[in-house]
Formats: sequence, C-alpha cells, structure tokens
Amino acid sequence: MEFEFDEDQRMLQRLVRETVAKSRALPEEQLWSTYLELGWLEAPPVELAIILEELGYAADPTPFLATATWFAPLAGRLPNGSGTAVFDGVGEFVLDADRADEIALLTADGVVVREGAEVRAERVAVFDPTIHVARVEQSELVAGVPELALMGLAISTVGSCRRILDLVVAHVKQRQQFGVAIGSFQAVKHKAADMYVAIERARALALYSALTIAEDAPERARAAAMAKAAAGECQRLCFQSGFQLFGAMGYTWENELQIHLKRAKAGDLLLGTAAVHRKALLV
Repeated sequence: MEFEFDEDQRMLQRLVRETVAKSRALPEEQLWSTYLELGWLEAPPVELAIILEELGYAADPTPFLATATWFAPLAGRLPNGSGTAVFDGVGEFVLDADRADEIALLTADGVVVREGAEVRAERVAVFDPTIHVARVEQSELVAGVPELALMGLAISTVGSCRRILDLVVAHVKQRQQFGVAIGSFQAVKHKAADMYVAIERARALALYSALTIAEDAPERARAAAMAKAAAGECQRLCFQSGFQLFGAMGYTWENELQIHLKRAKAGDLLLGTAAVHRKALLV
C-alpha cells in the first residue's frame, strides 16, 4: 500500500485546512451548508480521513463525523440532511442522535433507517458541551461497529491532539520562567517531542485504516482497532502533558485548550477506549 499522499490529496488537504481556518467562526448552520456544497460527505475513505483530521483540529461542531462515518457505512448511502447510526447493540452513547434527520438502526432484522423525529433519543449531559451525545431507546439492537466509524473517531482525535500540541508549543515559547522561555527547558522539550511522536504514530495507523477500508482489505477490522487504540493512547499522553505544560490557564473556560482536551477525551471514550480495542486485537 502507498502511504504518501498524491498531489490531489495534498491539494485537498491544503484546501480543507484553508477553508476550515476561514470559516470556523461561522454559525454551525453555515458551516454545515459549506461542507455540503463542497461535497466533502461524498469523499472516499482516505480523502475523508484528510477532511476529518482538519475538522478535528478545529473542534468542528457540525454532525459531519456522525453523518459520514456512522450513518453512511451502515445505511449504504448519505442521509437526507444529517444522520447517525446505532450499532453498539445498546444505544447508550450515540453521536448526534438528538439532532439527526435520519438514524440508521442495526437490529436483529437488519439495518432499519428511520426519520430522526420517529426515534426516541434523549441527549446525555457529558463533560464536553460542544458535542451531541444521546441515548436511544430501541429494542432488538445488535452490535456491529463499522470500521469507518472507528477510523473516523481515530483521525478526528488525532486532529484534536495536533491542535493541543500547537497550542502548547505556542505557549511554552512565550511563557517566561527564570528569565527565559520555558520551552527552552529540556524536560519541556521532551514532553512536546513525546506528544509529537504519539500523534504521528496514531495518524499513520488511522490513515492505514482508511487505506484498508478503501481497498476492502482483509485486515481492515484489525487496522481499525489498531487506529482507535493508538488514538486513545495518543490523547491520554497529550491530555496529561498538555495540561501540565500549559499550567492552570489550561483549566479555564476562557482558554481554547480545554475545548480540544475534552474533544480528544470524547474521541477515546466513544465506541470503546484504547484498552477495549487493544483487548480486541488479542482475539
């Protein structure tokens, strides 16, 4: 498998990065309309991973992730509007179920697609108020998580961790202690370097997962589990080091750091933590 982006993919990465940077301050409805107009939901797996990483970097508030990687692989099509899916067998923490136009349900009788208004979904209060997670009450659910959903969460978490590292690096270059920037201290450099290595490892595995999905390779299930586990381990390191290096300012609601820390943590918890997927790889 080829692990280097081709010219079209690099161009897409630049376009997405520039578009997200320019539009991130827009209202959620306008952001969603922009993504739809650009056709990002129709992107194949590798290109979708490129898009999701940048949306994760910006803590995207729209239902793009759930629509593209939860609903679409289960229903086999894009929804009429936004969408999500219930495929964990319990419907306990379903991304965007409280606001989706269509919801795909994996039941004992197969996949059933219903209008969002027809499904009883109650939003659950979680530590990250910028994401929508709901409990869906539905009988005869069965478990069968799509690889694309795991890959999507993994690469989105990588994007969050990238933003955490960028914020931390900018902070340690400015923060003064003993008359010098704390970024000049060896211990600080080591922590930042460890964060970078963890991000690149998780990113490589997430892109590998996207490649296996695109090629329908036999190892796609293991690759998705590896990607989700690596992303969870990455967020744990970035969470701890990000808080420590940023100091007390990182705890405040006024600081951007807390948004990305919460989003990265949510990415690990949804659809199973790193420990869950490491255990699955042993089977």
